[in-house]
Amino acid sequence: MYAHSLRMELFKINKGLKMCDGKLSEGAAAKFEELGAFIEGLGIDPKNERRRGYLIQVLHKAQEIFGYLPREVQAFVGKKLYLPEAAVSGVVSFYNFFTTEPKGKYVIDVCLGTACYVKGSETVLQELERVLGVKADTVPTADGLFSITALRCVGCCGLAPVMRVNGKVYAKVTPAKAREVVEEIKAKEAK
Repeated sequence: MYAHSLRMELFKINKGLKMCDGKLSEGAAAKFEELGAFIEGLGIDPKNERRRGYLIQVLHKAQEIFGYLPREVQAFVGKKLYLPEAAVSGVVSFYNFFTTEPKGKYVIDVCLGTACYVKGSETVLQELERVLGVKADTVPTADGLFSITALRCVGCCGLAPVMRVNGKVYAKVTPAKAREVVEEIKAKEAK
């Protein structure tokens, strides 16, 4: 019964997540079901105002599942937490660790904070943009493997210039080292 009502609810919410003949794709439906089960497991009481305290935790889980937080996912989270969609959207837009746009499988963060910038991080960023063929803070590469993000500081000033790939820190990065990391990932993905 739960799965059927969830599918009906998702059908009403969904307008843009990989629909096929007016229905959710199996992949999207499975993701919504996973998120729904996670939220149900929290045992949230709709009458308790403390339910708002679950919002960031649920949004992190949603982003982990979907890779980003499109409007349809935000609406679903709001409905499940008994919160207005505007409340969810406000939190998503306020915190920079949430994204409403798809990212690549490998998110490359380049620090442009003062220490990193002085040590040459701008040239690292330019090399990554050249090699991957996309600009920072825009769309992922055509194959969906990479996204580049320019950050202001990652708190590793003593290791400058710094680059992160899915959270893994690379210290004292040069343009050549950045290119090498990308090539290693591409080789790993080709296997």
